[in-house]
Amino acid sequence: MNDSLLKPLNDLETGERGVVRQLRGGREFTSRVATLGFTPGVEVTVVQNYGRGPILVTVRDTHIALGRGEALKVLVEVL
Repeated sequence: MNDSLLKPLNDLETGERGVVRQLRGGREFTSRVATLGFTPGVEVTVVQNYGRGPILVTVRDTHIALGRGEALKVLVEVL
């Protein structure tokens, strides 16, 4: 996978879907988001992204709110 095709999760618009390809962050962050279901290869759908505040996504049939800083560290391939 070419890194230039990856976008941070917070760049996706409401309704867009993507596949998690990479998690950028320390061990604590990657462990926490992996526990929430953000693992490479899983599909995510942005439910709400107003451009400020938390981002609401669906991952593995669960709604999860991520802060903007966290969403910057989740890199996805847009579908």
